[in-house]
Amino acid sequence: MATHLEEIEVGASFQTARRTVTEADIVAFAGVSGDFNPLHVDEVFAREETPFGGRIAHGPLVLSMSYGMASVRDGWKILALAECRRRFRSPVYPGDTVWAVFEVLETRASRSRPGVGFVTLAVQIHSDRGEIVQDGQDVLMVASRAGAAQAESGTLSEPGTL
Repeated sequence: MATHLEEIEVGASFQTARRTVTEADIVAFAGVSGDFNPLHVDEVFAREETPFGGRIAHGPLVLSMSYGMASVRDGWKILALAECRRRFRSPVYPGDTVWAVFEVLETRASRSRPGVGFVTLAVQIHSDRGEIVQDGQDVLMVASRAGAAQAESGTLSEPGTL
């Protein structure tokens, strides 16, 4: 059973499953994104020319992984990612294990789109090196119970703006 906007409690926090960042993840992300910056793909450059001492994962790769790691969000009736803000605080190296901790900061019904609302989440991505490697906020568009009732009755209005 899907969790709707009205069932998500402000102040609730949860942790995702963990995931180890692999060489394959970094290479695949470089290929998909086209970001072949030597910081990510050239060990000699990264070791000799950067302050990191070796190659690091792409920040957006780790951000993307945070969306795919299993958590209570999997049961939410999420319709869209409406906003994402991240600060990249520490590097993530191949072999690091990461996980995210989320806290529900706000829930609100949409002012312009009946049947949906928005959930604002604080996020921290942690590494097994004892660091918070990213932090920020996400805003998710989530179906409301009112929207589910309207959809069932066939009275859901045309979508407007967010």
